[in-house]
Amino acid sequence: MGGLCTGSVIARKPLFGYPFLMQTTDGMKVKGGSLLARLSFVRQQRGEEGVRSVVSRLTDQDQKIASQLMTSAWYPFALGERLDQAVAAEMGLGEKVFVLMGEKSAEQNLTGAHRALVCDGDPHGLLRRTSQIYQMYYDTGRRTYESLGERKAVLRTYDANISSPNDCLTIVGWHRKAIEMCGGKNVRVTETKCRARGADVCEYVCEWT
Repeated sequence: MGGLCTGSVIARKPLFGYPFLMQTTDGMKVKGGSLLARLSFVRQQRGEEGVRSVVSRLTDQDQKIASQLMTSAWYPFALGERLDQAVAAEMGLGEKVFVLMGEKSAEQNLTGAHRALVCDGDPHGLLRRTSQIYQMYYDTGRRTYESLGERKAVLRTYDANISSPNDCLTIVGWHRKAIEMCGGKNVRVTETKCRARGADVCEYVCEWT
């Protein structure tokens, strides 16, 4: 998740060679469905043993929360970041793991609670609902959609109070899978601007055939 920010930003130790920037406030929240999709991804790849191993990497307090996650409940963004870090450490796939988790989240949610968002043969039909989709996953900030042609669009995230390159990669994966589920072929989603790397917004260019 990325966007404009009104408060100070601190740099934390990078996991994969670049600074992890996070807002000093922990006020931003994400839906439990996205966190459950992370665990579902691990379960699919490593089984229940893998899930237990990931959860064991969390603090006692986070473990308690992770054992009681609910799809429609809101949880601190920072909890999601810690869970992502634990999954990445367990899976050993480098940055790719965040894209894969984003794809799993789209697959799980767009075949379940949010299946009505899928527009067969019309990726723009889904992308036009970008603002609504954003609000389903985050409680702060906004994301806009702009059509750049028959098979191209750009999404921009504004006004969020937390920014993380790991989360941006899950967004890339989510939209890549979502566009495929709407019939797009050879889908490319490229983050051309990232606040966690110094830009004023996070920007994602989506292309398909």
